[in-house]
Amino acid sequence: MNEKKFEYAIHEYKTPFYMFDTDILAMQVRKIRDVLGDDAELCYAMKANPFVIKDLEEMVDSFEVCSPGEFSICERAGINMGKVVMSGVHKKHEDMEYTLKHYGDQIIYTAESLSHWQILTACTESLQIPVRVLLRLTSGNQFGMDESLIRQIIAGGVHKFITIEGIQYFSGTQKKSITKLENELHMLNQFCLDLNREYGFKVKRLEYGPGLPICYFEEEKNEEDQMLYGLAESIKKLTFGGRVALEMGRFIAAPCGSYVTSVVDMKTNKGEPYCIVDGGIHQLNYYGQMLAMKKPPILHFNHREGDRKEWTVCGSLCTVNDVLVKQYPFQNLQTGDRLIFQKTGAYSATEGMSLFLSRDLPQILLYSAKENFRIARSHFQTDVLNYFKPKETKLWNNY
Repeated sequence: MNEKKFEYAIHEYKTPFYMFDTDILAMQVRKIRDVLGDDAELCYAMKANPFVIKDLEEMVDSFEVCSPGEFSICERAGINMGKVVMSGVHKKHEDMEYTLKHYGDQIIYTAESLSHWQILTACTESLQIPVRVLLRLTSGNQFGMDESLIRQIIAGGVHKFITIEGIQYFSGTQKKSITKLENELHMLNQFCLDLNREYGFKVKRLEYGPGLPICYFEEEKNEEDQMLYGLAESIKKLTFGGRVALEMGRFIAAPCGSYVTSVVDMKTNKGEPYCIVDGGIHQLNYYGQMLAMKKPPILHFNHREGDRKEWTVCGSLCTVNDVLVKQYPFQNLQTGDRLIFQKTGAYSATEGMSLFLSRDLPQILLYSAKENFRIARSHFQTDVLNYFKPKETKLWNNY
């Protein structure tokens, strides 16, 4: 732990806050690239953490963008639109028309349904602008299309304004089985070969979400490196002849994040020691948390000599579910101490029920040794979102 960066941040900024260390982010990307070599591109799924996209722009090959809001973030950040893969299950005609009019053929689009395909066809024909498209293959859920529909689209032959670049596939996150990765890649490789043999269609790009695991809890075996090396070996066995792009979000962003919260109260109820912090489950999310029974990596910043006691750490929400961790051992814990939850770089800042109880959204800090601290977002009051008083209007002006 870099004590000095936390010491400065805790002194200067009000808790709770997130801190995303972009040096750690860069180290994680370098680690992935060192293992994969030139065998695969990196596509960052920005839903994991949109606050770091500008820092990642030169480190990754593309960004997976899944909503008009995420696309607007890319615009405000000045992201190179040639790096955008416009994904997501809900695409509207007006959104596609906007991106085509403003950015032409720079963006790659995904088609996750026949409706998507028809929208893209209509937009490109009306604007006479060519686009590149990935057809998403379903893994057996609401995402993507059946293999039969993809075959039907490809069998349709040449399309005037649409070039089908290849296939997109994602089946889930936190995978801990190399065999599962091997089987999925084998299936995709065979599917690509079949498309070439049966329709003369060559897959130029296979975008695959491996769902590599992040070890979040003390009770778990850390298999991050093992799975990464296993993925690299599986990619080497592919024979379809196109380019592989690995879509990753959690595996890239998780290690860079810390969530800092303060102990604001302490009590013992029916023999159970509880400490209340100024954060809560609306701001902290670990995949597989299981009712706070597992122990995530926590640093007690104000660690001091004294008795060790197991505390149940609860947030500030008025619900019995607001438990961050149960029976976690702290040494001489006191009111005012800061607790630093680590590996919170993915999803915590965006996936929590942040409007519940109208608590402020936490400040978000970006840190690097070169630039020190940057404020990516200040504290934001959510009560203004939960109740808006409209201007009074007289409905019966004539009476």
